[in-house]
Amino acid sequence: DEIPTVVGIFSAFGLVFSVSLFAWICCQRKSSKSNKTPPYKFVHVLKGVDIYPENLNSKKKFGADDKSEAKNKSAVPKNSLHLDLEKRDLNGNFPKTTTKMQSSPDLENSSPKHIAERKKDSVSPDSLKSITSLSSEDKQDKLGNLFFSLEYNFEKKAFVVNIKEARGLPAMDEQSMTSDPYIKMTILPEKKHKVKTRVLRKTLDPAFDETFTFYGIPYSQIQDLTLHFMVLSFDRFSRDDVIGEVLIPLAGIELSEGRLLMDREIIKRNVRKSSGRGELLVSLCYQSTTNTLTVVVLKARHLPKSDVSGLSDPYVKVNLYHAKKRISKKKTHVKKCTPNAVFNELFVFDIPCEGLDDISIEFLVLDSDRGSRNEVIGRLTLGSSAEGTGGEHWKEICEYPRRQIAKWHMLCDG
Repeated sequence: DEIPTVVGIFSAFGLVFSVSLFAWICCQRKSSKSNKTPPYKFVHVLKGVDIYPENLNSKKKFGADDKSEAKNKSAVPKNSLHLDLEKRDLNGNFPKTTTKMQSSPDLENSSPKHIAERKKDSVSPDSLKSITSLSSEDKQDKLGNLFFSLEYNFEKKAFVVNIKEARGLPAMDEQSMTSDPYIKMTILPEKKHKVKTRVLRKTLDPAFDETFTFYGIPYSQIQDLTLHFMVLSFDRFSRDDVIGEVLIPLAGIELSEGRLLMDREIIKRNVRKSSGRGELLVSLCYQSTTNTLTVVVLKARHLPKSDVSGLSDPYVKVNLYHAKKRISKKKTHVKKCTPNAVFNELFVFDIPCEGLDDISIEFLVLDSDRGSRNEVIGRLTLGSSAEGTGGEHWKEICEYPRRQIAKWHMLCDG
């Protein structure tokens, strides 16, 4: 009887000792964990600093001075919160403050020769104030200045263009009195190289500072090229507004000594003065038995130039309307570098109603442009309500179904 009793006592003491040891170990681990410094990444996350460099621009920088922050906070009056609340609009939003764009630092380090030219051509703040007080006609004449640099890399056989900034652009948005400018650049005369900058929102002094490198251009051919800069303002709901253009013939410009800084005044777009927008030859045939309309886009001639090169890349977009609602669309292939294009492309449209009373067809002649939106060269509308040759042509195909009738039509402004 004594042996089981002794074993039970020793088992009880062992259990108590094990529980006590386990509790002591847990307490030691908990105290050491509370005194241990968290990992480096976790510390900075707690401080509100993102350690990834791409996100540091809008975040709190490393090594911030807490004293300066406290000083700035103490300098703010107590009633500033009330004043800020009074400045809110009806929607509860605070008014946005716009910051003035600074010029590129490369321009400040330019040679005295180019600085003198820049002083002569650039627009000073006083002159900008005077421009705003001028009449609307004078505002249209002042389109600002474009600053850029040219360079040729002989090792890579590459032509380098850096579009730095533009100053003193006119306001294309009458409500906000600002613009959303961007620049489209083309190397003439072949138009093989077309590039454009990003759009900068709500500014009249955009600082682009974008570099474009064109490989495969021998230095001997630089003298035969011409740079065409088109300054535009982005419009989300309609066609982009053309502010102006800059044309730079490279003949006589020496790039063998290094980078050349230049600035030029932006001028009005050089639009060809002509009585019309060209002509389009189309053929139509109405099949009353199948209730289909066959349209053949044959030729276009005497198309006006869409840029200073005098060459267009035209194609035709065909839209079918029923009761002023577009129900179908087609388009031809692009014809490269020609004002007189031959298409010879046939399209068949199914008519949703009996007869052609509520049907009309629209032809849009556009210039294909990879760098920006395609520009409308001319427009032609055929239908019962169309005037001139468009109405006559439509009347003939209604009177003579199953007969293919072709006519030349003058294109109107797009």
